[in-house]
Amino acid sequence: MSDTVSRDPATAQAGAATDGEAAGARQHRRGGQGRGRWAAAGVSLAVVLAGGVAAWYALVFRPHGSPGGGGNGPAPPATATVARQDLSSQTPVNGTLGYAESYTVTGKGAGTLTWLPSAGQRISQGQVLYRVDNGSPVILMYGTVPAWRTLSEGVTGADVTQLNHDLVALGYSDYFDISSLGWDYFSWDTKYGLQQLQSALGISSPSGKLTLGSLVFEPSALRVATVTGSLGNPASGPVLTATSTRHVVTIGLNASQQTEVKPGDAVTVSLPSGASTPGVISSVGTVASGSGGSATIPVTVTLTNASAAGSLDQAPVTVEITSASVRDALVVPVGALLAQPSGSYAVEVVGAGGTRHLLPVSVGLFDDAAGLVQVSGSGLAVGQHVVVPAT
Repeated sequence: MSDTVSRDPATAQAGAATDGEAAGARQHRRGGQGRGRWAAAGVSLAVVLAGGVAAWYALVFRPHGSPGGGGNGPAPPATATVARQDLSSQTPVNGTLGYAESYTVTGKGAGTLTWLPSAGQRISQGQVLYRVDNGSPVILMYGTVPAWRTLSEGVTGADVTQLNHDLVALGYSDYFDISSLGWDYFSWDTKYGLQQLQSALGISSPSGKLTLGSLVFEPSALRVATVTGSLGNPASGPVLTATSTRHVVTIGLNASQQTEVKPGDAVTVSLPSGASTPGVISSVGTVASGSGGSATIPVTVTLTNASAAGSLDQAPVTVEITSASVRDALVVPVGALLAQPSGSYAVEVVGAGGTRHLLPVSVGLFDDAAGLVQVSGSGLAVGQHVVVPAT
């Protein structure tokens, strides 16, 4: 028998159509699958490219000092270098900022007070301290010998020497003329210079002489503290009190610290504003006041920058006094010290390759202002690096 099975034409045509549709469907599916594969490949490529760009960006723009690898190892410790230098230790003490010296200006002439300065006013060489009667000036001149007589042409003495120096300093007399005639001699040039000064102060008919009470000698410029005289009262007796114009700090230093300070020592003065200014110890008293542990000696500090204090008077300040010092000490930052259970100290030294080990040390002078401490220990040397707290 034959295995061939015949079909009628309609059936065969229908079968052919069916086979063609199936083939078309398969071709369509293959085409769709091909496009899908390309699309998937495109997405994968975009992902790879995006990842590559991101990796390149992270590599190029990573923060300076960050590790290039993926490890998260510990950061290296902060260190400081062991060094040698001079150290000093400061002790804070309380002081009072005011003006140096104290003077009482006493009138010695006749007449009535008609003009007085105000408290706080500064009066310098050749200027008017106060006026009497019809505006006649009482003049301030520099000198340590008080005025005690009338000064006029022909007299000699230490008070004349002071007057001549004042007139030369003010530019009213000639240095060579005065010195050739004698500094202690009231010469014609002294008289001429005095007339020039009197004219400058408003005296219409300058006499070229000074009656007792028309001149006051004081060692320096004055700052009026209080006015004790009153307008209309006699120009004799106390007229005003004054200080110098120079700021100083006075300290009542504990007598036990007397050996720690001497004239010429540098100090730092902390002002009420919070600012600091350098100063120098100008005097150290030798007579203590008080008794026992509360006994104090007077210490005076002169400001290096005289204008730093402005117009402050009787203001509380803190003075850092150098109480001890050491030269060429081996030093590390105070923060490098590690307290040990035994009560001693150690520092952590960083060696080659980042290795670390504790090294026992003995401590000496602490310099709080510099934040350093004197140390000594076997194996500790200049140039080594010690671990300090990270900042």
